[in-house]
Amino acid sequence: DLFLIVKRSAKILKIEVELEAAHEIARRARGTPRIANRLLRRVRDFAQIQGNGVVTHEITKHALKRLDVDECGLDEMDKRILCTVIEKFNGGPVGIQSLAVAVGEESDTIEEIYEPYLIQQGFLKRTARGREATDLAYKHFGYKRKEIGLQQRLF
Repeated sequence: DLFLIVKRSAKILKIEVELEAAHEIARRARGTPRIANRLLRRVRDFAQIQGNGVVTHEITKHALKRLDVDECGLDEMDKRILCTVIEKFNGGPVGIQSLAVAVGEESDTIEEIYEPYLIQQGFLKRTARGREATDLAYKHFGYKRKEIGLQQRLF
């Protein structure tokens, strides 16, 4: 469990962490211990500068917002990928090469680093024709899905 990893890492690093703060860090760590530890260290830095060194829930939320990690654990590149699929490619489908060029990232990096989490969390789906943003992605970013007529869909 990532919560236990955060607590153990905090103890090793001699960081005082509130339980709610540890839960928040674990929740936004994308299911990855390495990311949980990185976020813990970054939040600790905020706590040392803006507080008394104690990692509180409030400092954690503030730090993660400043680090551009949202409530679902999406970072800046995750958001760029999803918003690009929605805005530039009308929700998809879009091929990996076209998407990579549009967001300025290597296609291998998208496939190996970003895509698995986005698919696992239900924001993106892979089809035979390419990547598509899901209804959850539209809702998360406040977009309305455009209705496409049957004639447009065929061509």
